[in-house]
Amino acid sequence: MNATELSVDASATGANRTGVYLAILQLVFSLGWTTYAIYLPKLAVEVGIAPSAVILILMLDQAIFTITDTAMGIAADKIAPVVGRLGGFVGTLTALSCAAFVALPFVAGTGPGAQAWFIALIVIWSITSSALRAPPLTLLGKHRAKSSIPFLSALAMLGYGLAGAASPYLGVALRNQDPRLPFVISSVVLLITALALSGVERGLKKEPSSPIEPAEAAIPLGRIPVMFITSMVILALGYQLHFSVNSAPFYLRFAKPDDLQWLMPVFWIGFNIAMFPASVITKHRGGLIVMGAAGLLGALAVLGAEFAGNLNTLIAAQFIAGAAWGCMLMSAISAALAIGDSGAEGKVVGLVFSALALATFARLAAVAGGLQKLPEYAPLLHWAPVVCWSVAGAGLLVIAASRAQQGTRRVRAI
Repeated sequence: MNATELSVDASATGANRTGVYLAILQLVFSLGWTTYAIYLPKLAVEVGIAPSAVILILMLDQAIFTITDTAMGIAADKIAPVVGRLGGFVGTLTALSCAAFVALPFVAGTGPGAQAWFIALIVIWSITSSALRAPPLTLLGKHRAKSSIPFLSALAMLGYGLAGAASPYLGVALRNQDPRLPFVISSVVLLITALALSGVERGLKKEPSSPIEPAEAAIPLGRIPVMFITSMVILALGYQLHFSVNSAPFYLRFAKPDDLQWLMPVFWIGFNIAMFPASVITKHRGGLIVMGAAGLLGALAVLGAEFAGNLNTLIAAQFIAGAAWGCMLMSAISAALAIGDSGAEGKVVGLVFSALALATFARLAAVAGGLQKLPEYAPLLHWAPVVCWSVAGAGLLVIAASRAQQGTRRVRAI
């Protein structure tokens, strides 16, 4: 084996380690968020906040994420060129985030007099926790070979998918537990994981450089296209309405409420499995094409869930819908990270996460407004996922085709 082959093997091994680390980070962070959502109603009541107002707090969280995810991505672009600074930045903000998170159940336990402190802690936690989304992922775009980004994005998003699959079981397990211990444990594990980012960052710099790749290996987004981010918002809204609003009623046509904890994870099983084969297509064809095709496939799967005549058919449709969403999210992260040498990887990844938060905010607003209970709006929410995924998917395929034509014309001109 010659020196070049050894360099490539060492780089690939390091890349996989980075992907596994990011998967663990996303898993721990997402489980912490699930813990927060499980206990928030109980904690809110302790400080005198009405149960009906809990959804407003969740909307506040998502509104903050919509702004801070992009802001943190921009900050990561400016900090990342200096080795070690990104890890220190993320570690410092994570320590502050975990401190606020741990304090929540203790402050809530003091009663209604601590209501203002309780809200302030939630705001601090929401702002600082954004450091755990876009900034760590920028390491892939800035230090890894462009051709490896789709697989590494799938690996990183695996943690998000595993947390989604585990959420129903976690809800059952923690339902009657004292919140203080879960908050402390999740915060300690998250802080330890986040502090390891500095070591990962320095390790990337010590590894042999990846072989120079032709320009075609990068996904040419150029300037951040408004259509890309708009499509991401629409796709994310389709996911939110399908999974969070419509999926449980679909299952309850054929199953009992107690069975939901076993049935809802089917979506996430499809999510986790499909990302890896789809990453191969993304590597060779680009993220926009995979996003678009997955959007159309997801729309068909939602139609299948709507017209399913039995539980087995519904399970299959939900599995495919989850697989489609996994392909959409993985390819979106890949596309955002593979922006040549523009130095805006963090900004675009931050915008992708902001799009996810904005879609979550819209779904919560619809639920808070009781739209799903109003006869005139119920059909709109029912069919919105099909429309969102099909329209955004078709639009992304048009964009991808247009870019391919532009590339062909440039080649012919040469």
